[in-house]
Amino acid sequence: MADPVSWELAEKVAVKVAGREPFAESYHYATLQPDFDELTAEAEQLVGAATGLRSLQGPARARVTDRAGWVRANIASFRRLLKPVTDKLGPRMDATPIAPVGRAIAGAQLGTMLGWMSTRVLGQYDLLLIEDESPEEQDLVYYVGPNILALEKRFAFPPREFRLWLALHEVTHRAQFTGIPWMGDYFRSLVEASLSGIDPDPKRFLEAIRRAVDEVRAGRNPLDEGGLVALLASPEQHEVLQKVQGLMSLLEGHGDVTMDRAGAERIPSADRFARVLRERRKNASPPAAFLQKMVGLEAKMRQYEQGEKFIEAVEAEGGPALLDEAWRGPEALPTAAEIREPQAWIQRIRSGMAAAR
Repeated sequence: MADPVSWELAEKVAVKVAGREPFAESYHYATLQPDFDELTAEAEQLVGAATGLRSLQGPARARVTDRAGWVRANIASFRRLLKPVTDKLGPRMDATPIAPVGRAIAGAQLGTMLGWMSTRVLGQYDLLLIEDESPEEQDLVYYVGPNILALEKRFAFPPREFRLWLALHEVTHRAQFTGIPWMGDYFRSLVEASLSGIDPDPKRFLEAIRRAVDEVRAGRNPLDEGGLVALLASPEQHEVLQKVQGLMSLLEGHGDVTMDRAGAERIPSADRFARVLRERRKNASPPAAFLQKMVGLEAKMRQYEQGEKFIEAVEAEGGPALLDEAWRGPEALPTAAEIREPQAWIQRIRSGMAAAR
């Protein structure tokens, strides 16, 4: 069975869309790997002290890469992530005469998306495990060097402060997934559940497009709640996506709050960094803004804000100890609705605590 996506074409297109990287040739580039080796280790200590979360998989490993390297790492993750869909779609495509064209279109579309994202991303913790890949190539904290250097130069950021600030956010995510024993497997199960139920029937796709047109006519943006994946989701998948959105809001909000607290004494410019990056997210050009909606990135941006407000409300009510209840198990996680209504989660958790006494 042929793969329904031309991954080779996806990589070629993504690298082309990523474009020329003037800062990849800068003499400053050589400072990035030693800096991030040191600052990632420091960030891990600061995050552990601030949250009590410590990785069960050993020290974090930093890898500075260029845009093409980030693209290749993410194509490997996408192949693993999309396997439930491609395994079902492959046989259907093999039975049609347009299979080669379909594979090329899918590869070009995926490559365009990843290429654009590679121009924006600064850091990433890659938590998707790939069965056939070396352990040395997994559980890495990535930093996209040219993008980081470009921001440092454009906004005159103090490099060591900015790099530690970035490391704190990514290391917090690693602590969440490797310091809470059940978190990684639970997250992967949600992602697989949201994808395994996708029906690759072209008729279903056309029906999703029809619903999108109806939404537009009603004055609503059909991509507002999670991008194209949410648009194609069945009612059952929407339930899973609600769990994913609730979890990601909690994790992203916790990442931002921890980054601010853990680096409070070490990063005097943190407020300015946060302000500049918020403006950078808001001021995307119209084509970029549309692509953000297509891939669900606008929903992710809201997750930062909603997650921070949720954590603020919970800690105002019961301090960090009450928030720690969220890490007890999947059943204690807030739903997407509870993220928006923190008191509902607080009441549920406290009722459970009282019943357990």
